[in-house]
Amino acid sequence: MKTMNANQQLDPRLQLVWSLIKVIVLLYVFLVGVQCLSSGIKGLGKGTMDAYMSADMNPIVGLIVGILATTLVQSSSVTTSLIVGLVASGQLAVAAAVPMVMGANIGTTVTNTIASLAHSARGEEFRRAFAAATCHDFFNYLAVITLLPLELLGRAFMGQGPLEMASGALARNLVGIGGTTYKSPVKALFKMGVKVIKSGLDWLDGPVASIALAVIGGVLIFVALGLIVRVMRSLMMTRVERFVNRFLGSGGLIAMLVGVAVTAAVQSSSITTSIMVPLAGAGVVTLRQVYPITLGANIGTTLTALLAAMAVSGAQAGAAVQVGLVHLLFNLLGIAIWYAPEAGRRVPLMAAERLANVAAKSKKVAVTYVVGMFYGLPAVLFLLSQALG
Repeated sequence: MKTMNANQQLDPRLQLVWSLIKVIVLLYVFLVGVQCLSSGIKGLGKGTMDAYMSADMNPIVGLIVGILATTLVQSSSVTTSLIVGLVASGQLAVAAAVPMVMGANIGTTVTNTIASLAHSARGEEFRRAFAAATCHDFFNYLAVITLLPLELLGRAFMGQGPLEMASGALARNLVGIGGTTYKSPVKALFKMGVKVIKSGLDWLDGPVASIALAVIGGVLIFVALGLIVRVMRSLMMTRVERFVNRFLGSGGLIAMLVGVAVTAAVQSSSITTSIMVPLAGAGVVTLRQVYPITLGANIGTTLTALLAAMAVSGAQAGAAVQVGLVHLLFNLLGIAIWYAPEAGRRVPLMAAERLANVAAKSKKVAVTYVVGMFYGLPAVLFLLSQALG
């Protein structure tokens, strides 16, 4: 009988170890994918994508690309990792990447907003769930409305925007100054993985092989991240609600750190924010408790792009790290404006509550909002940029 109890205690530990091994392998595949994407685009020759993604690319177009790409793949982590790969290849300038990263931040909010529609049959429950979901939307849109114009003004008067300058200074300190090099054995492992994939493409012509390598890299990024999320979800979902509820009453900063920790663990801000929607709908948590967790999720999701950037070597390593830092700084500055001061905090919460009150009375308003904010508005912005360009 004692032996059975020992085995029962051992099984969860073995399951944990096995899950961690799978995550480590998938992280390796993900980072090899980033290298393949970068190498494949680089192999096409400098200038291949310059007509579309140059340093002076229309920032509104960049923002739209970020929004739509993220709404399509349902993951800002995938979008920002792809952006890192493009910057690492030298085909996308950091200046052009900044609005794309901002767009990715907006696009990722569509998942929990759609999740809230599942509560639409129950009026009061739907009102609470929809408000909890849309506070994330309003924060991200407000952050973009505030920080994108500042970035463009800084670029016009100083050559670089505040986010680009600050991330560049941090990246130089992180990557190293004066050409100091360190041959990392981990990066050597990434290169070995890319080499194996390249060897399987030897039968293809130069440009075709480069395209194939870039496509394989994109697929590896998408699949590996999806599987990481699945493994971590199965490992943590039984504990997440208990973990979140335990710390919700401890104050805004603690709740924000919970959002960071959960999102970093499951590699998906959508999971963290979508967990909060049914909890808010059931009345277990309030909108003011959900909001800081949502902001923490925004910070936690930046880890993926930073991780992808750390796998990059060569001349563009600093630029790749800079993109990851842009994502982090954008969210931190957004929090400084729209959460830290009480007056700033009230704006997205009030907007979410008012919209939820209207949506609870008319479900058509809720559906129109989702379609309009994530697809209609980007289309209008695109047409506007074309007309003005």
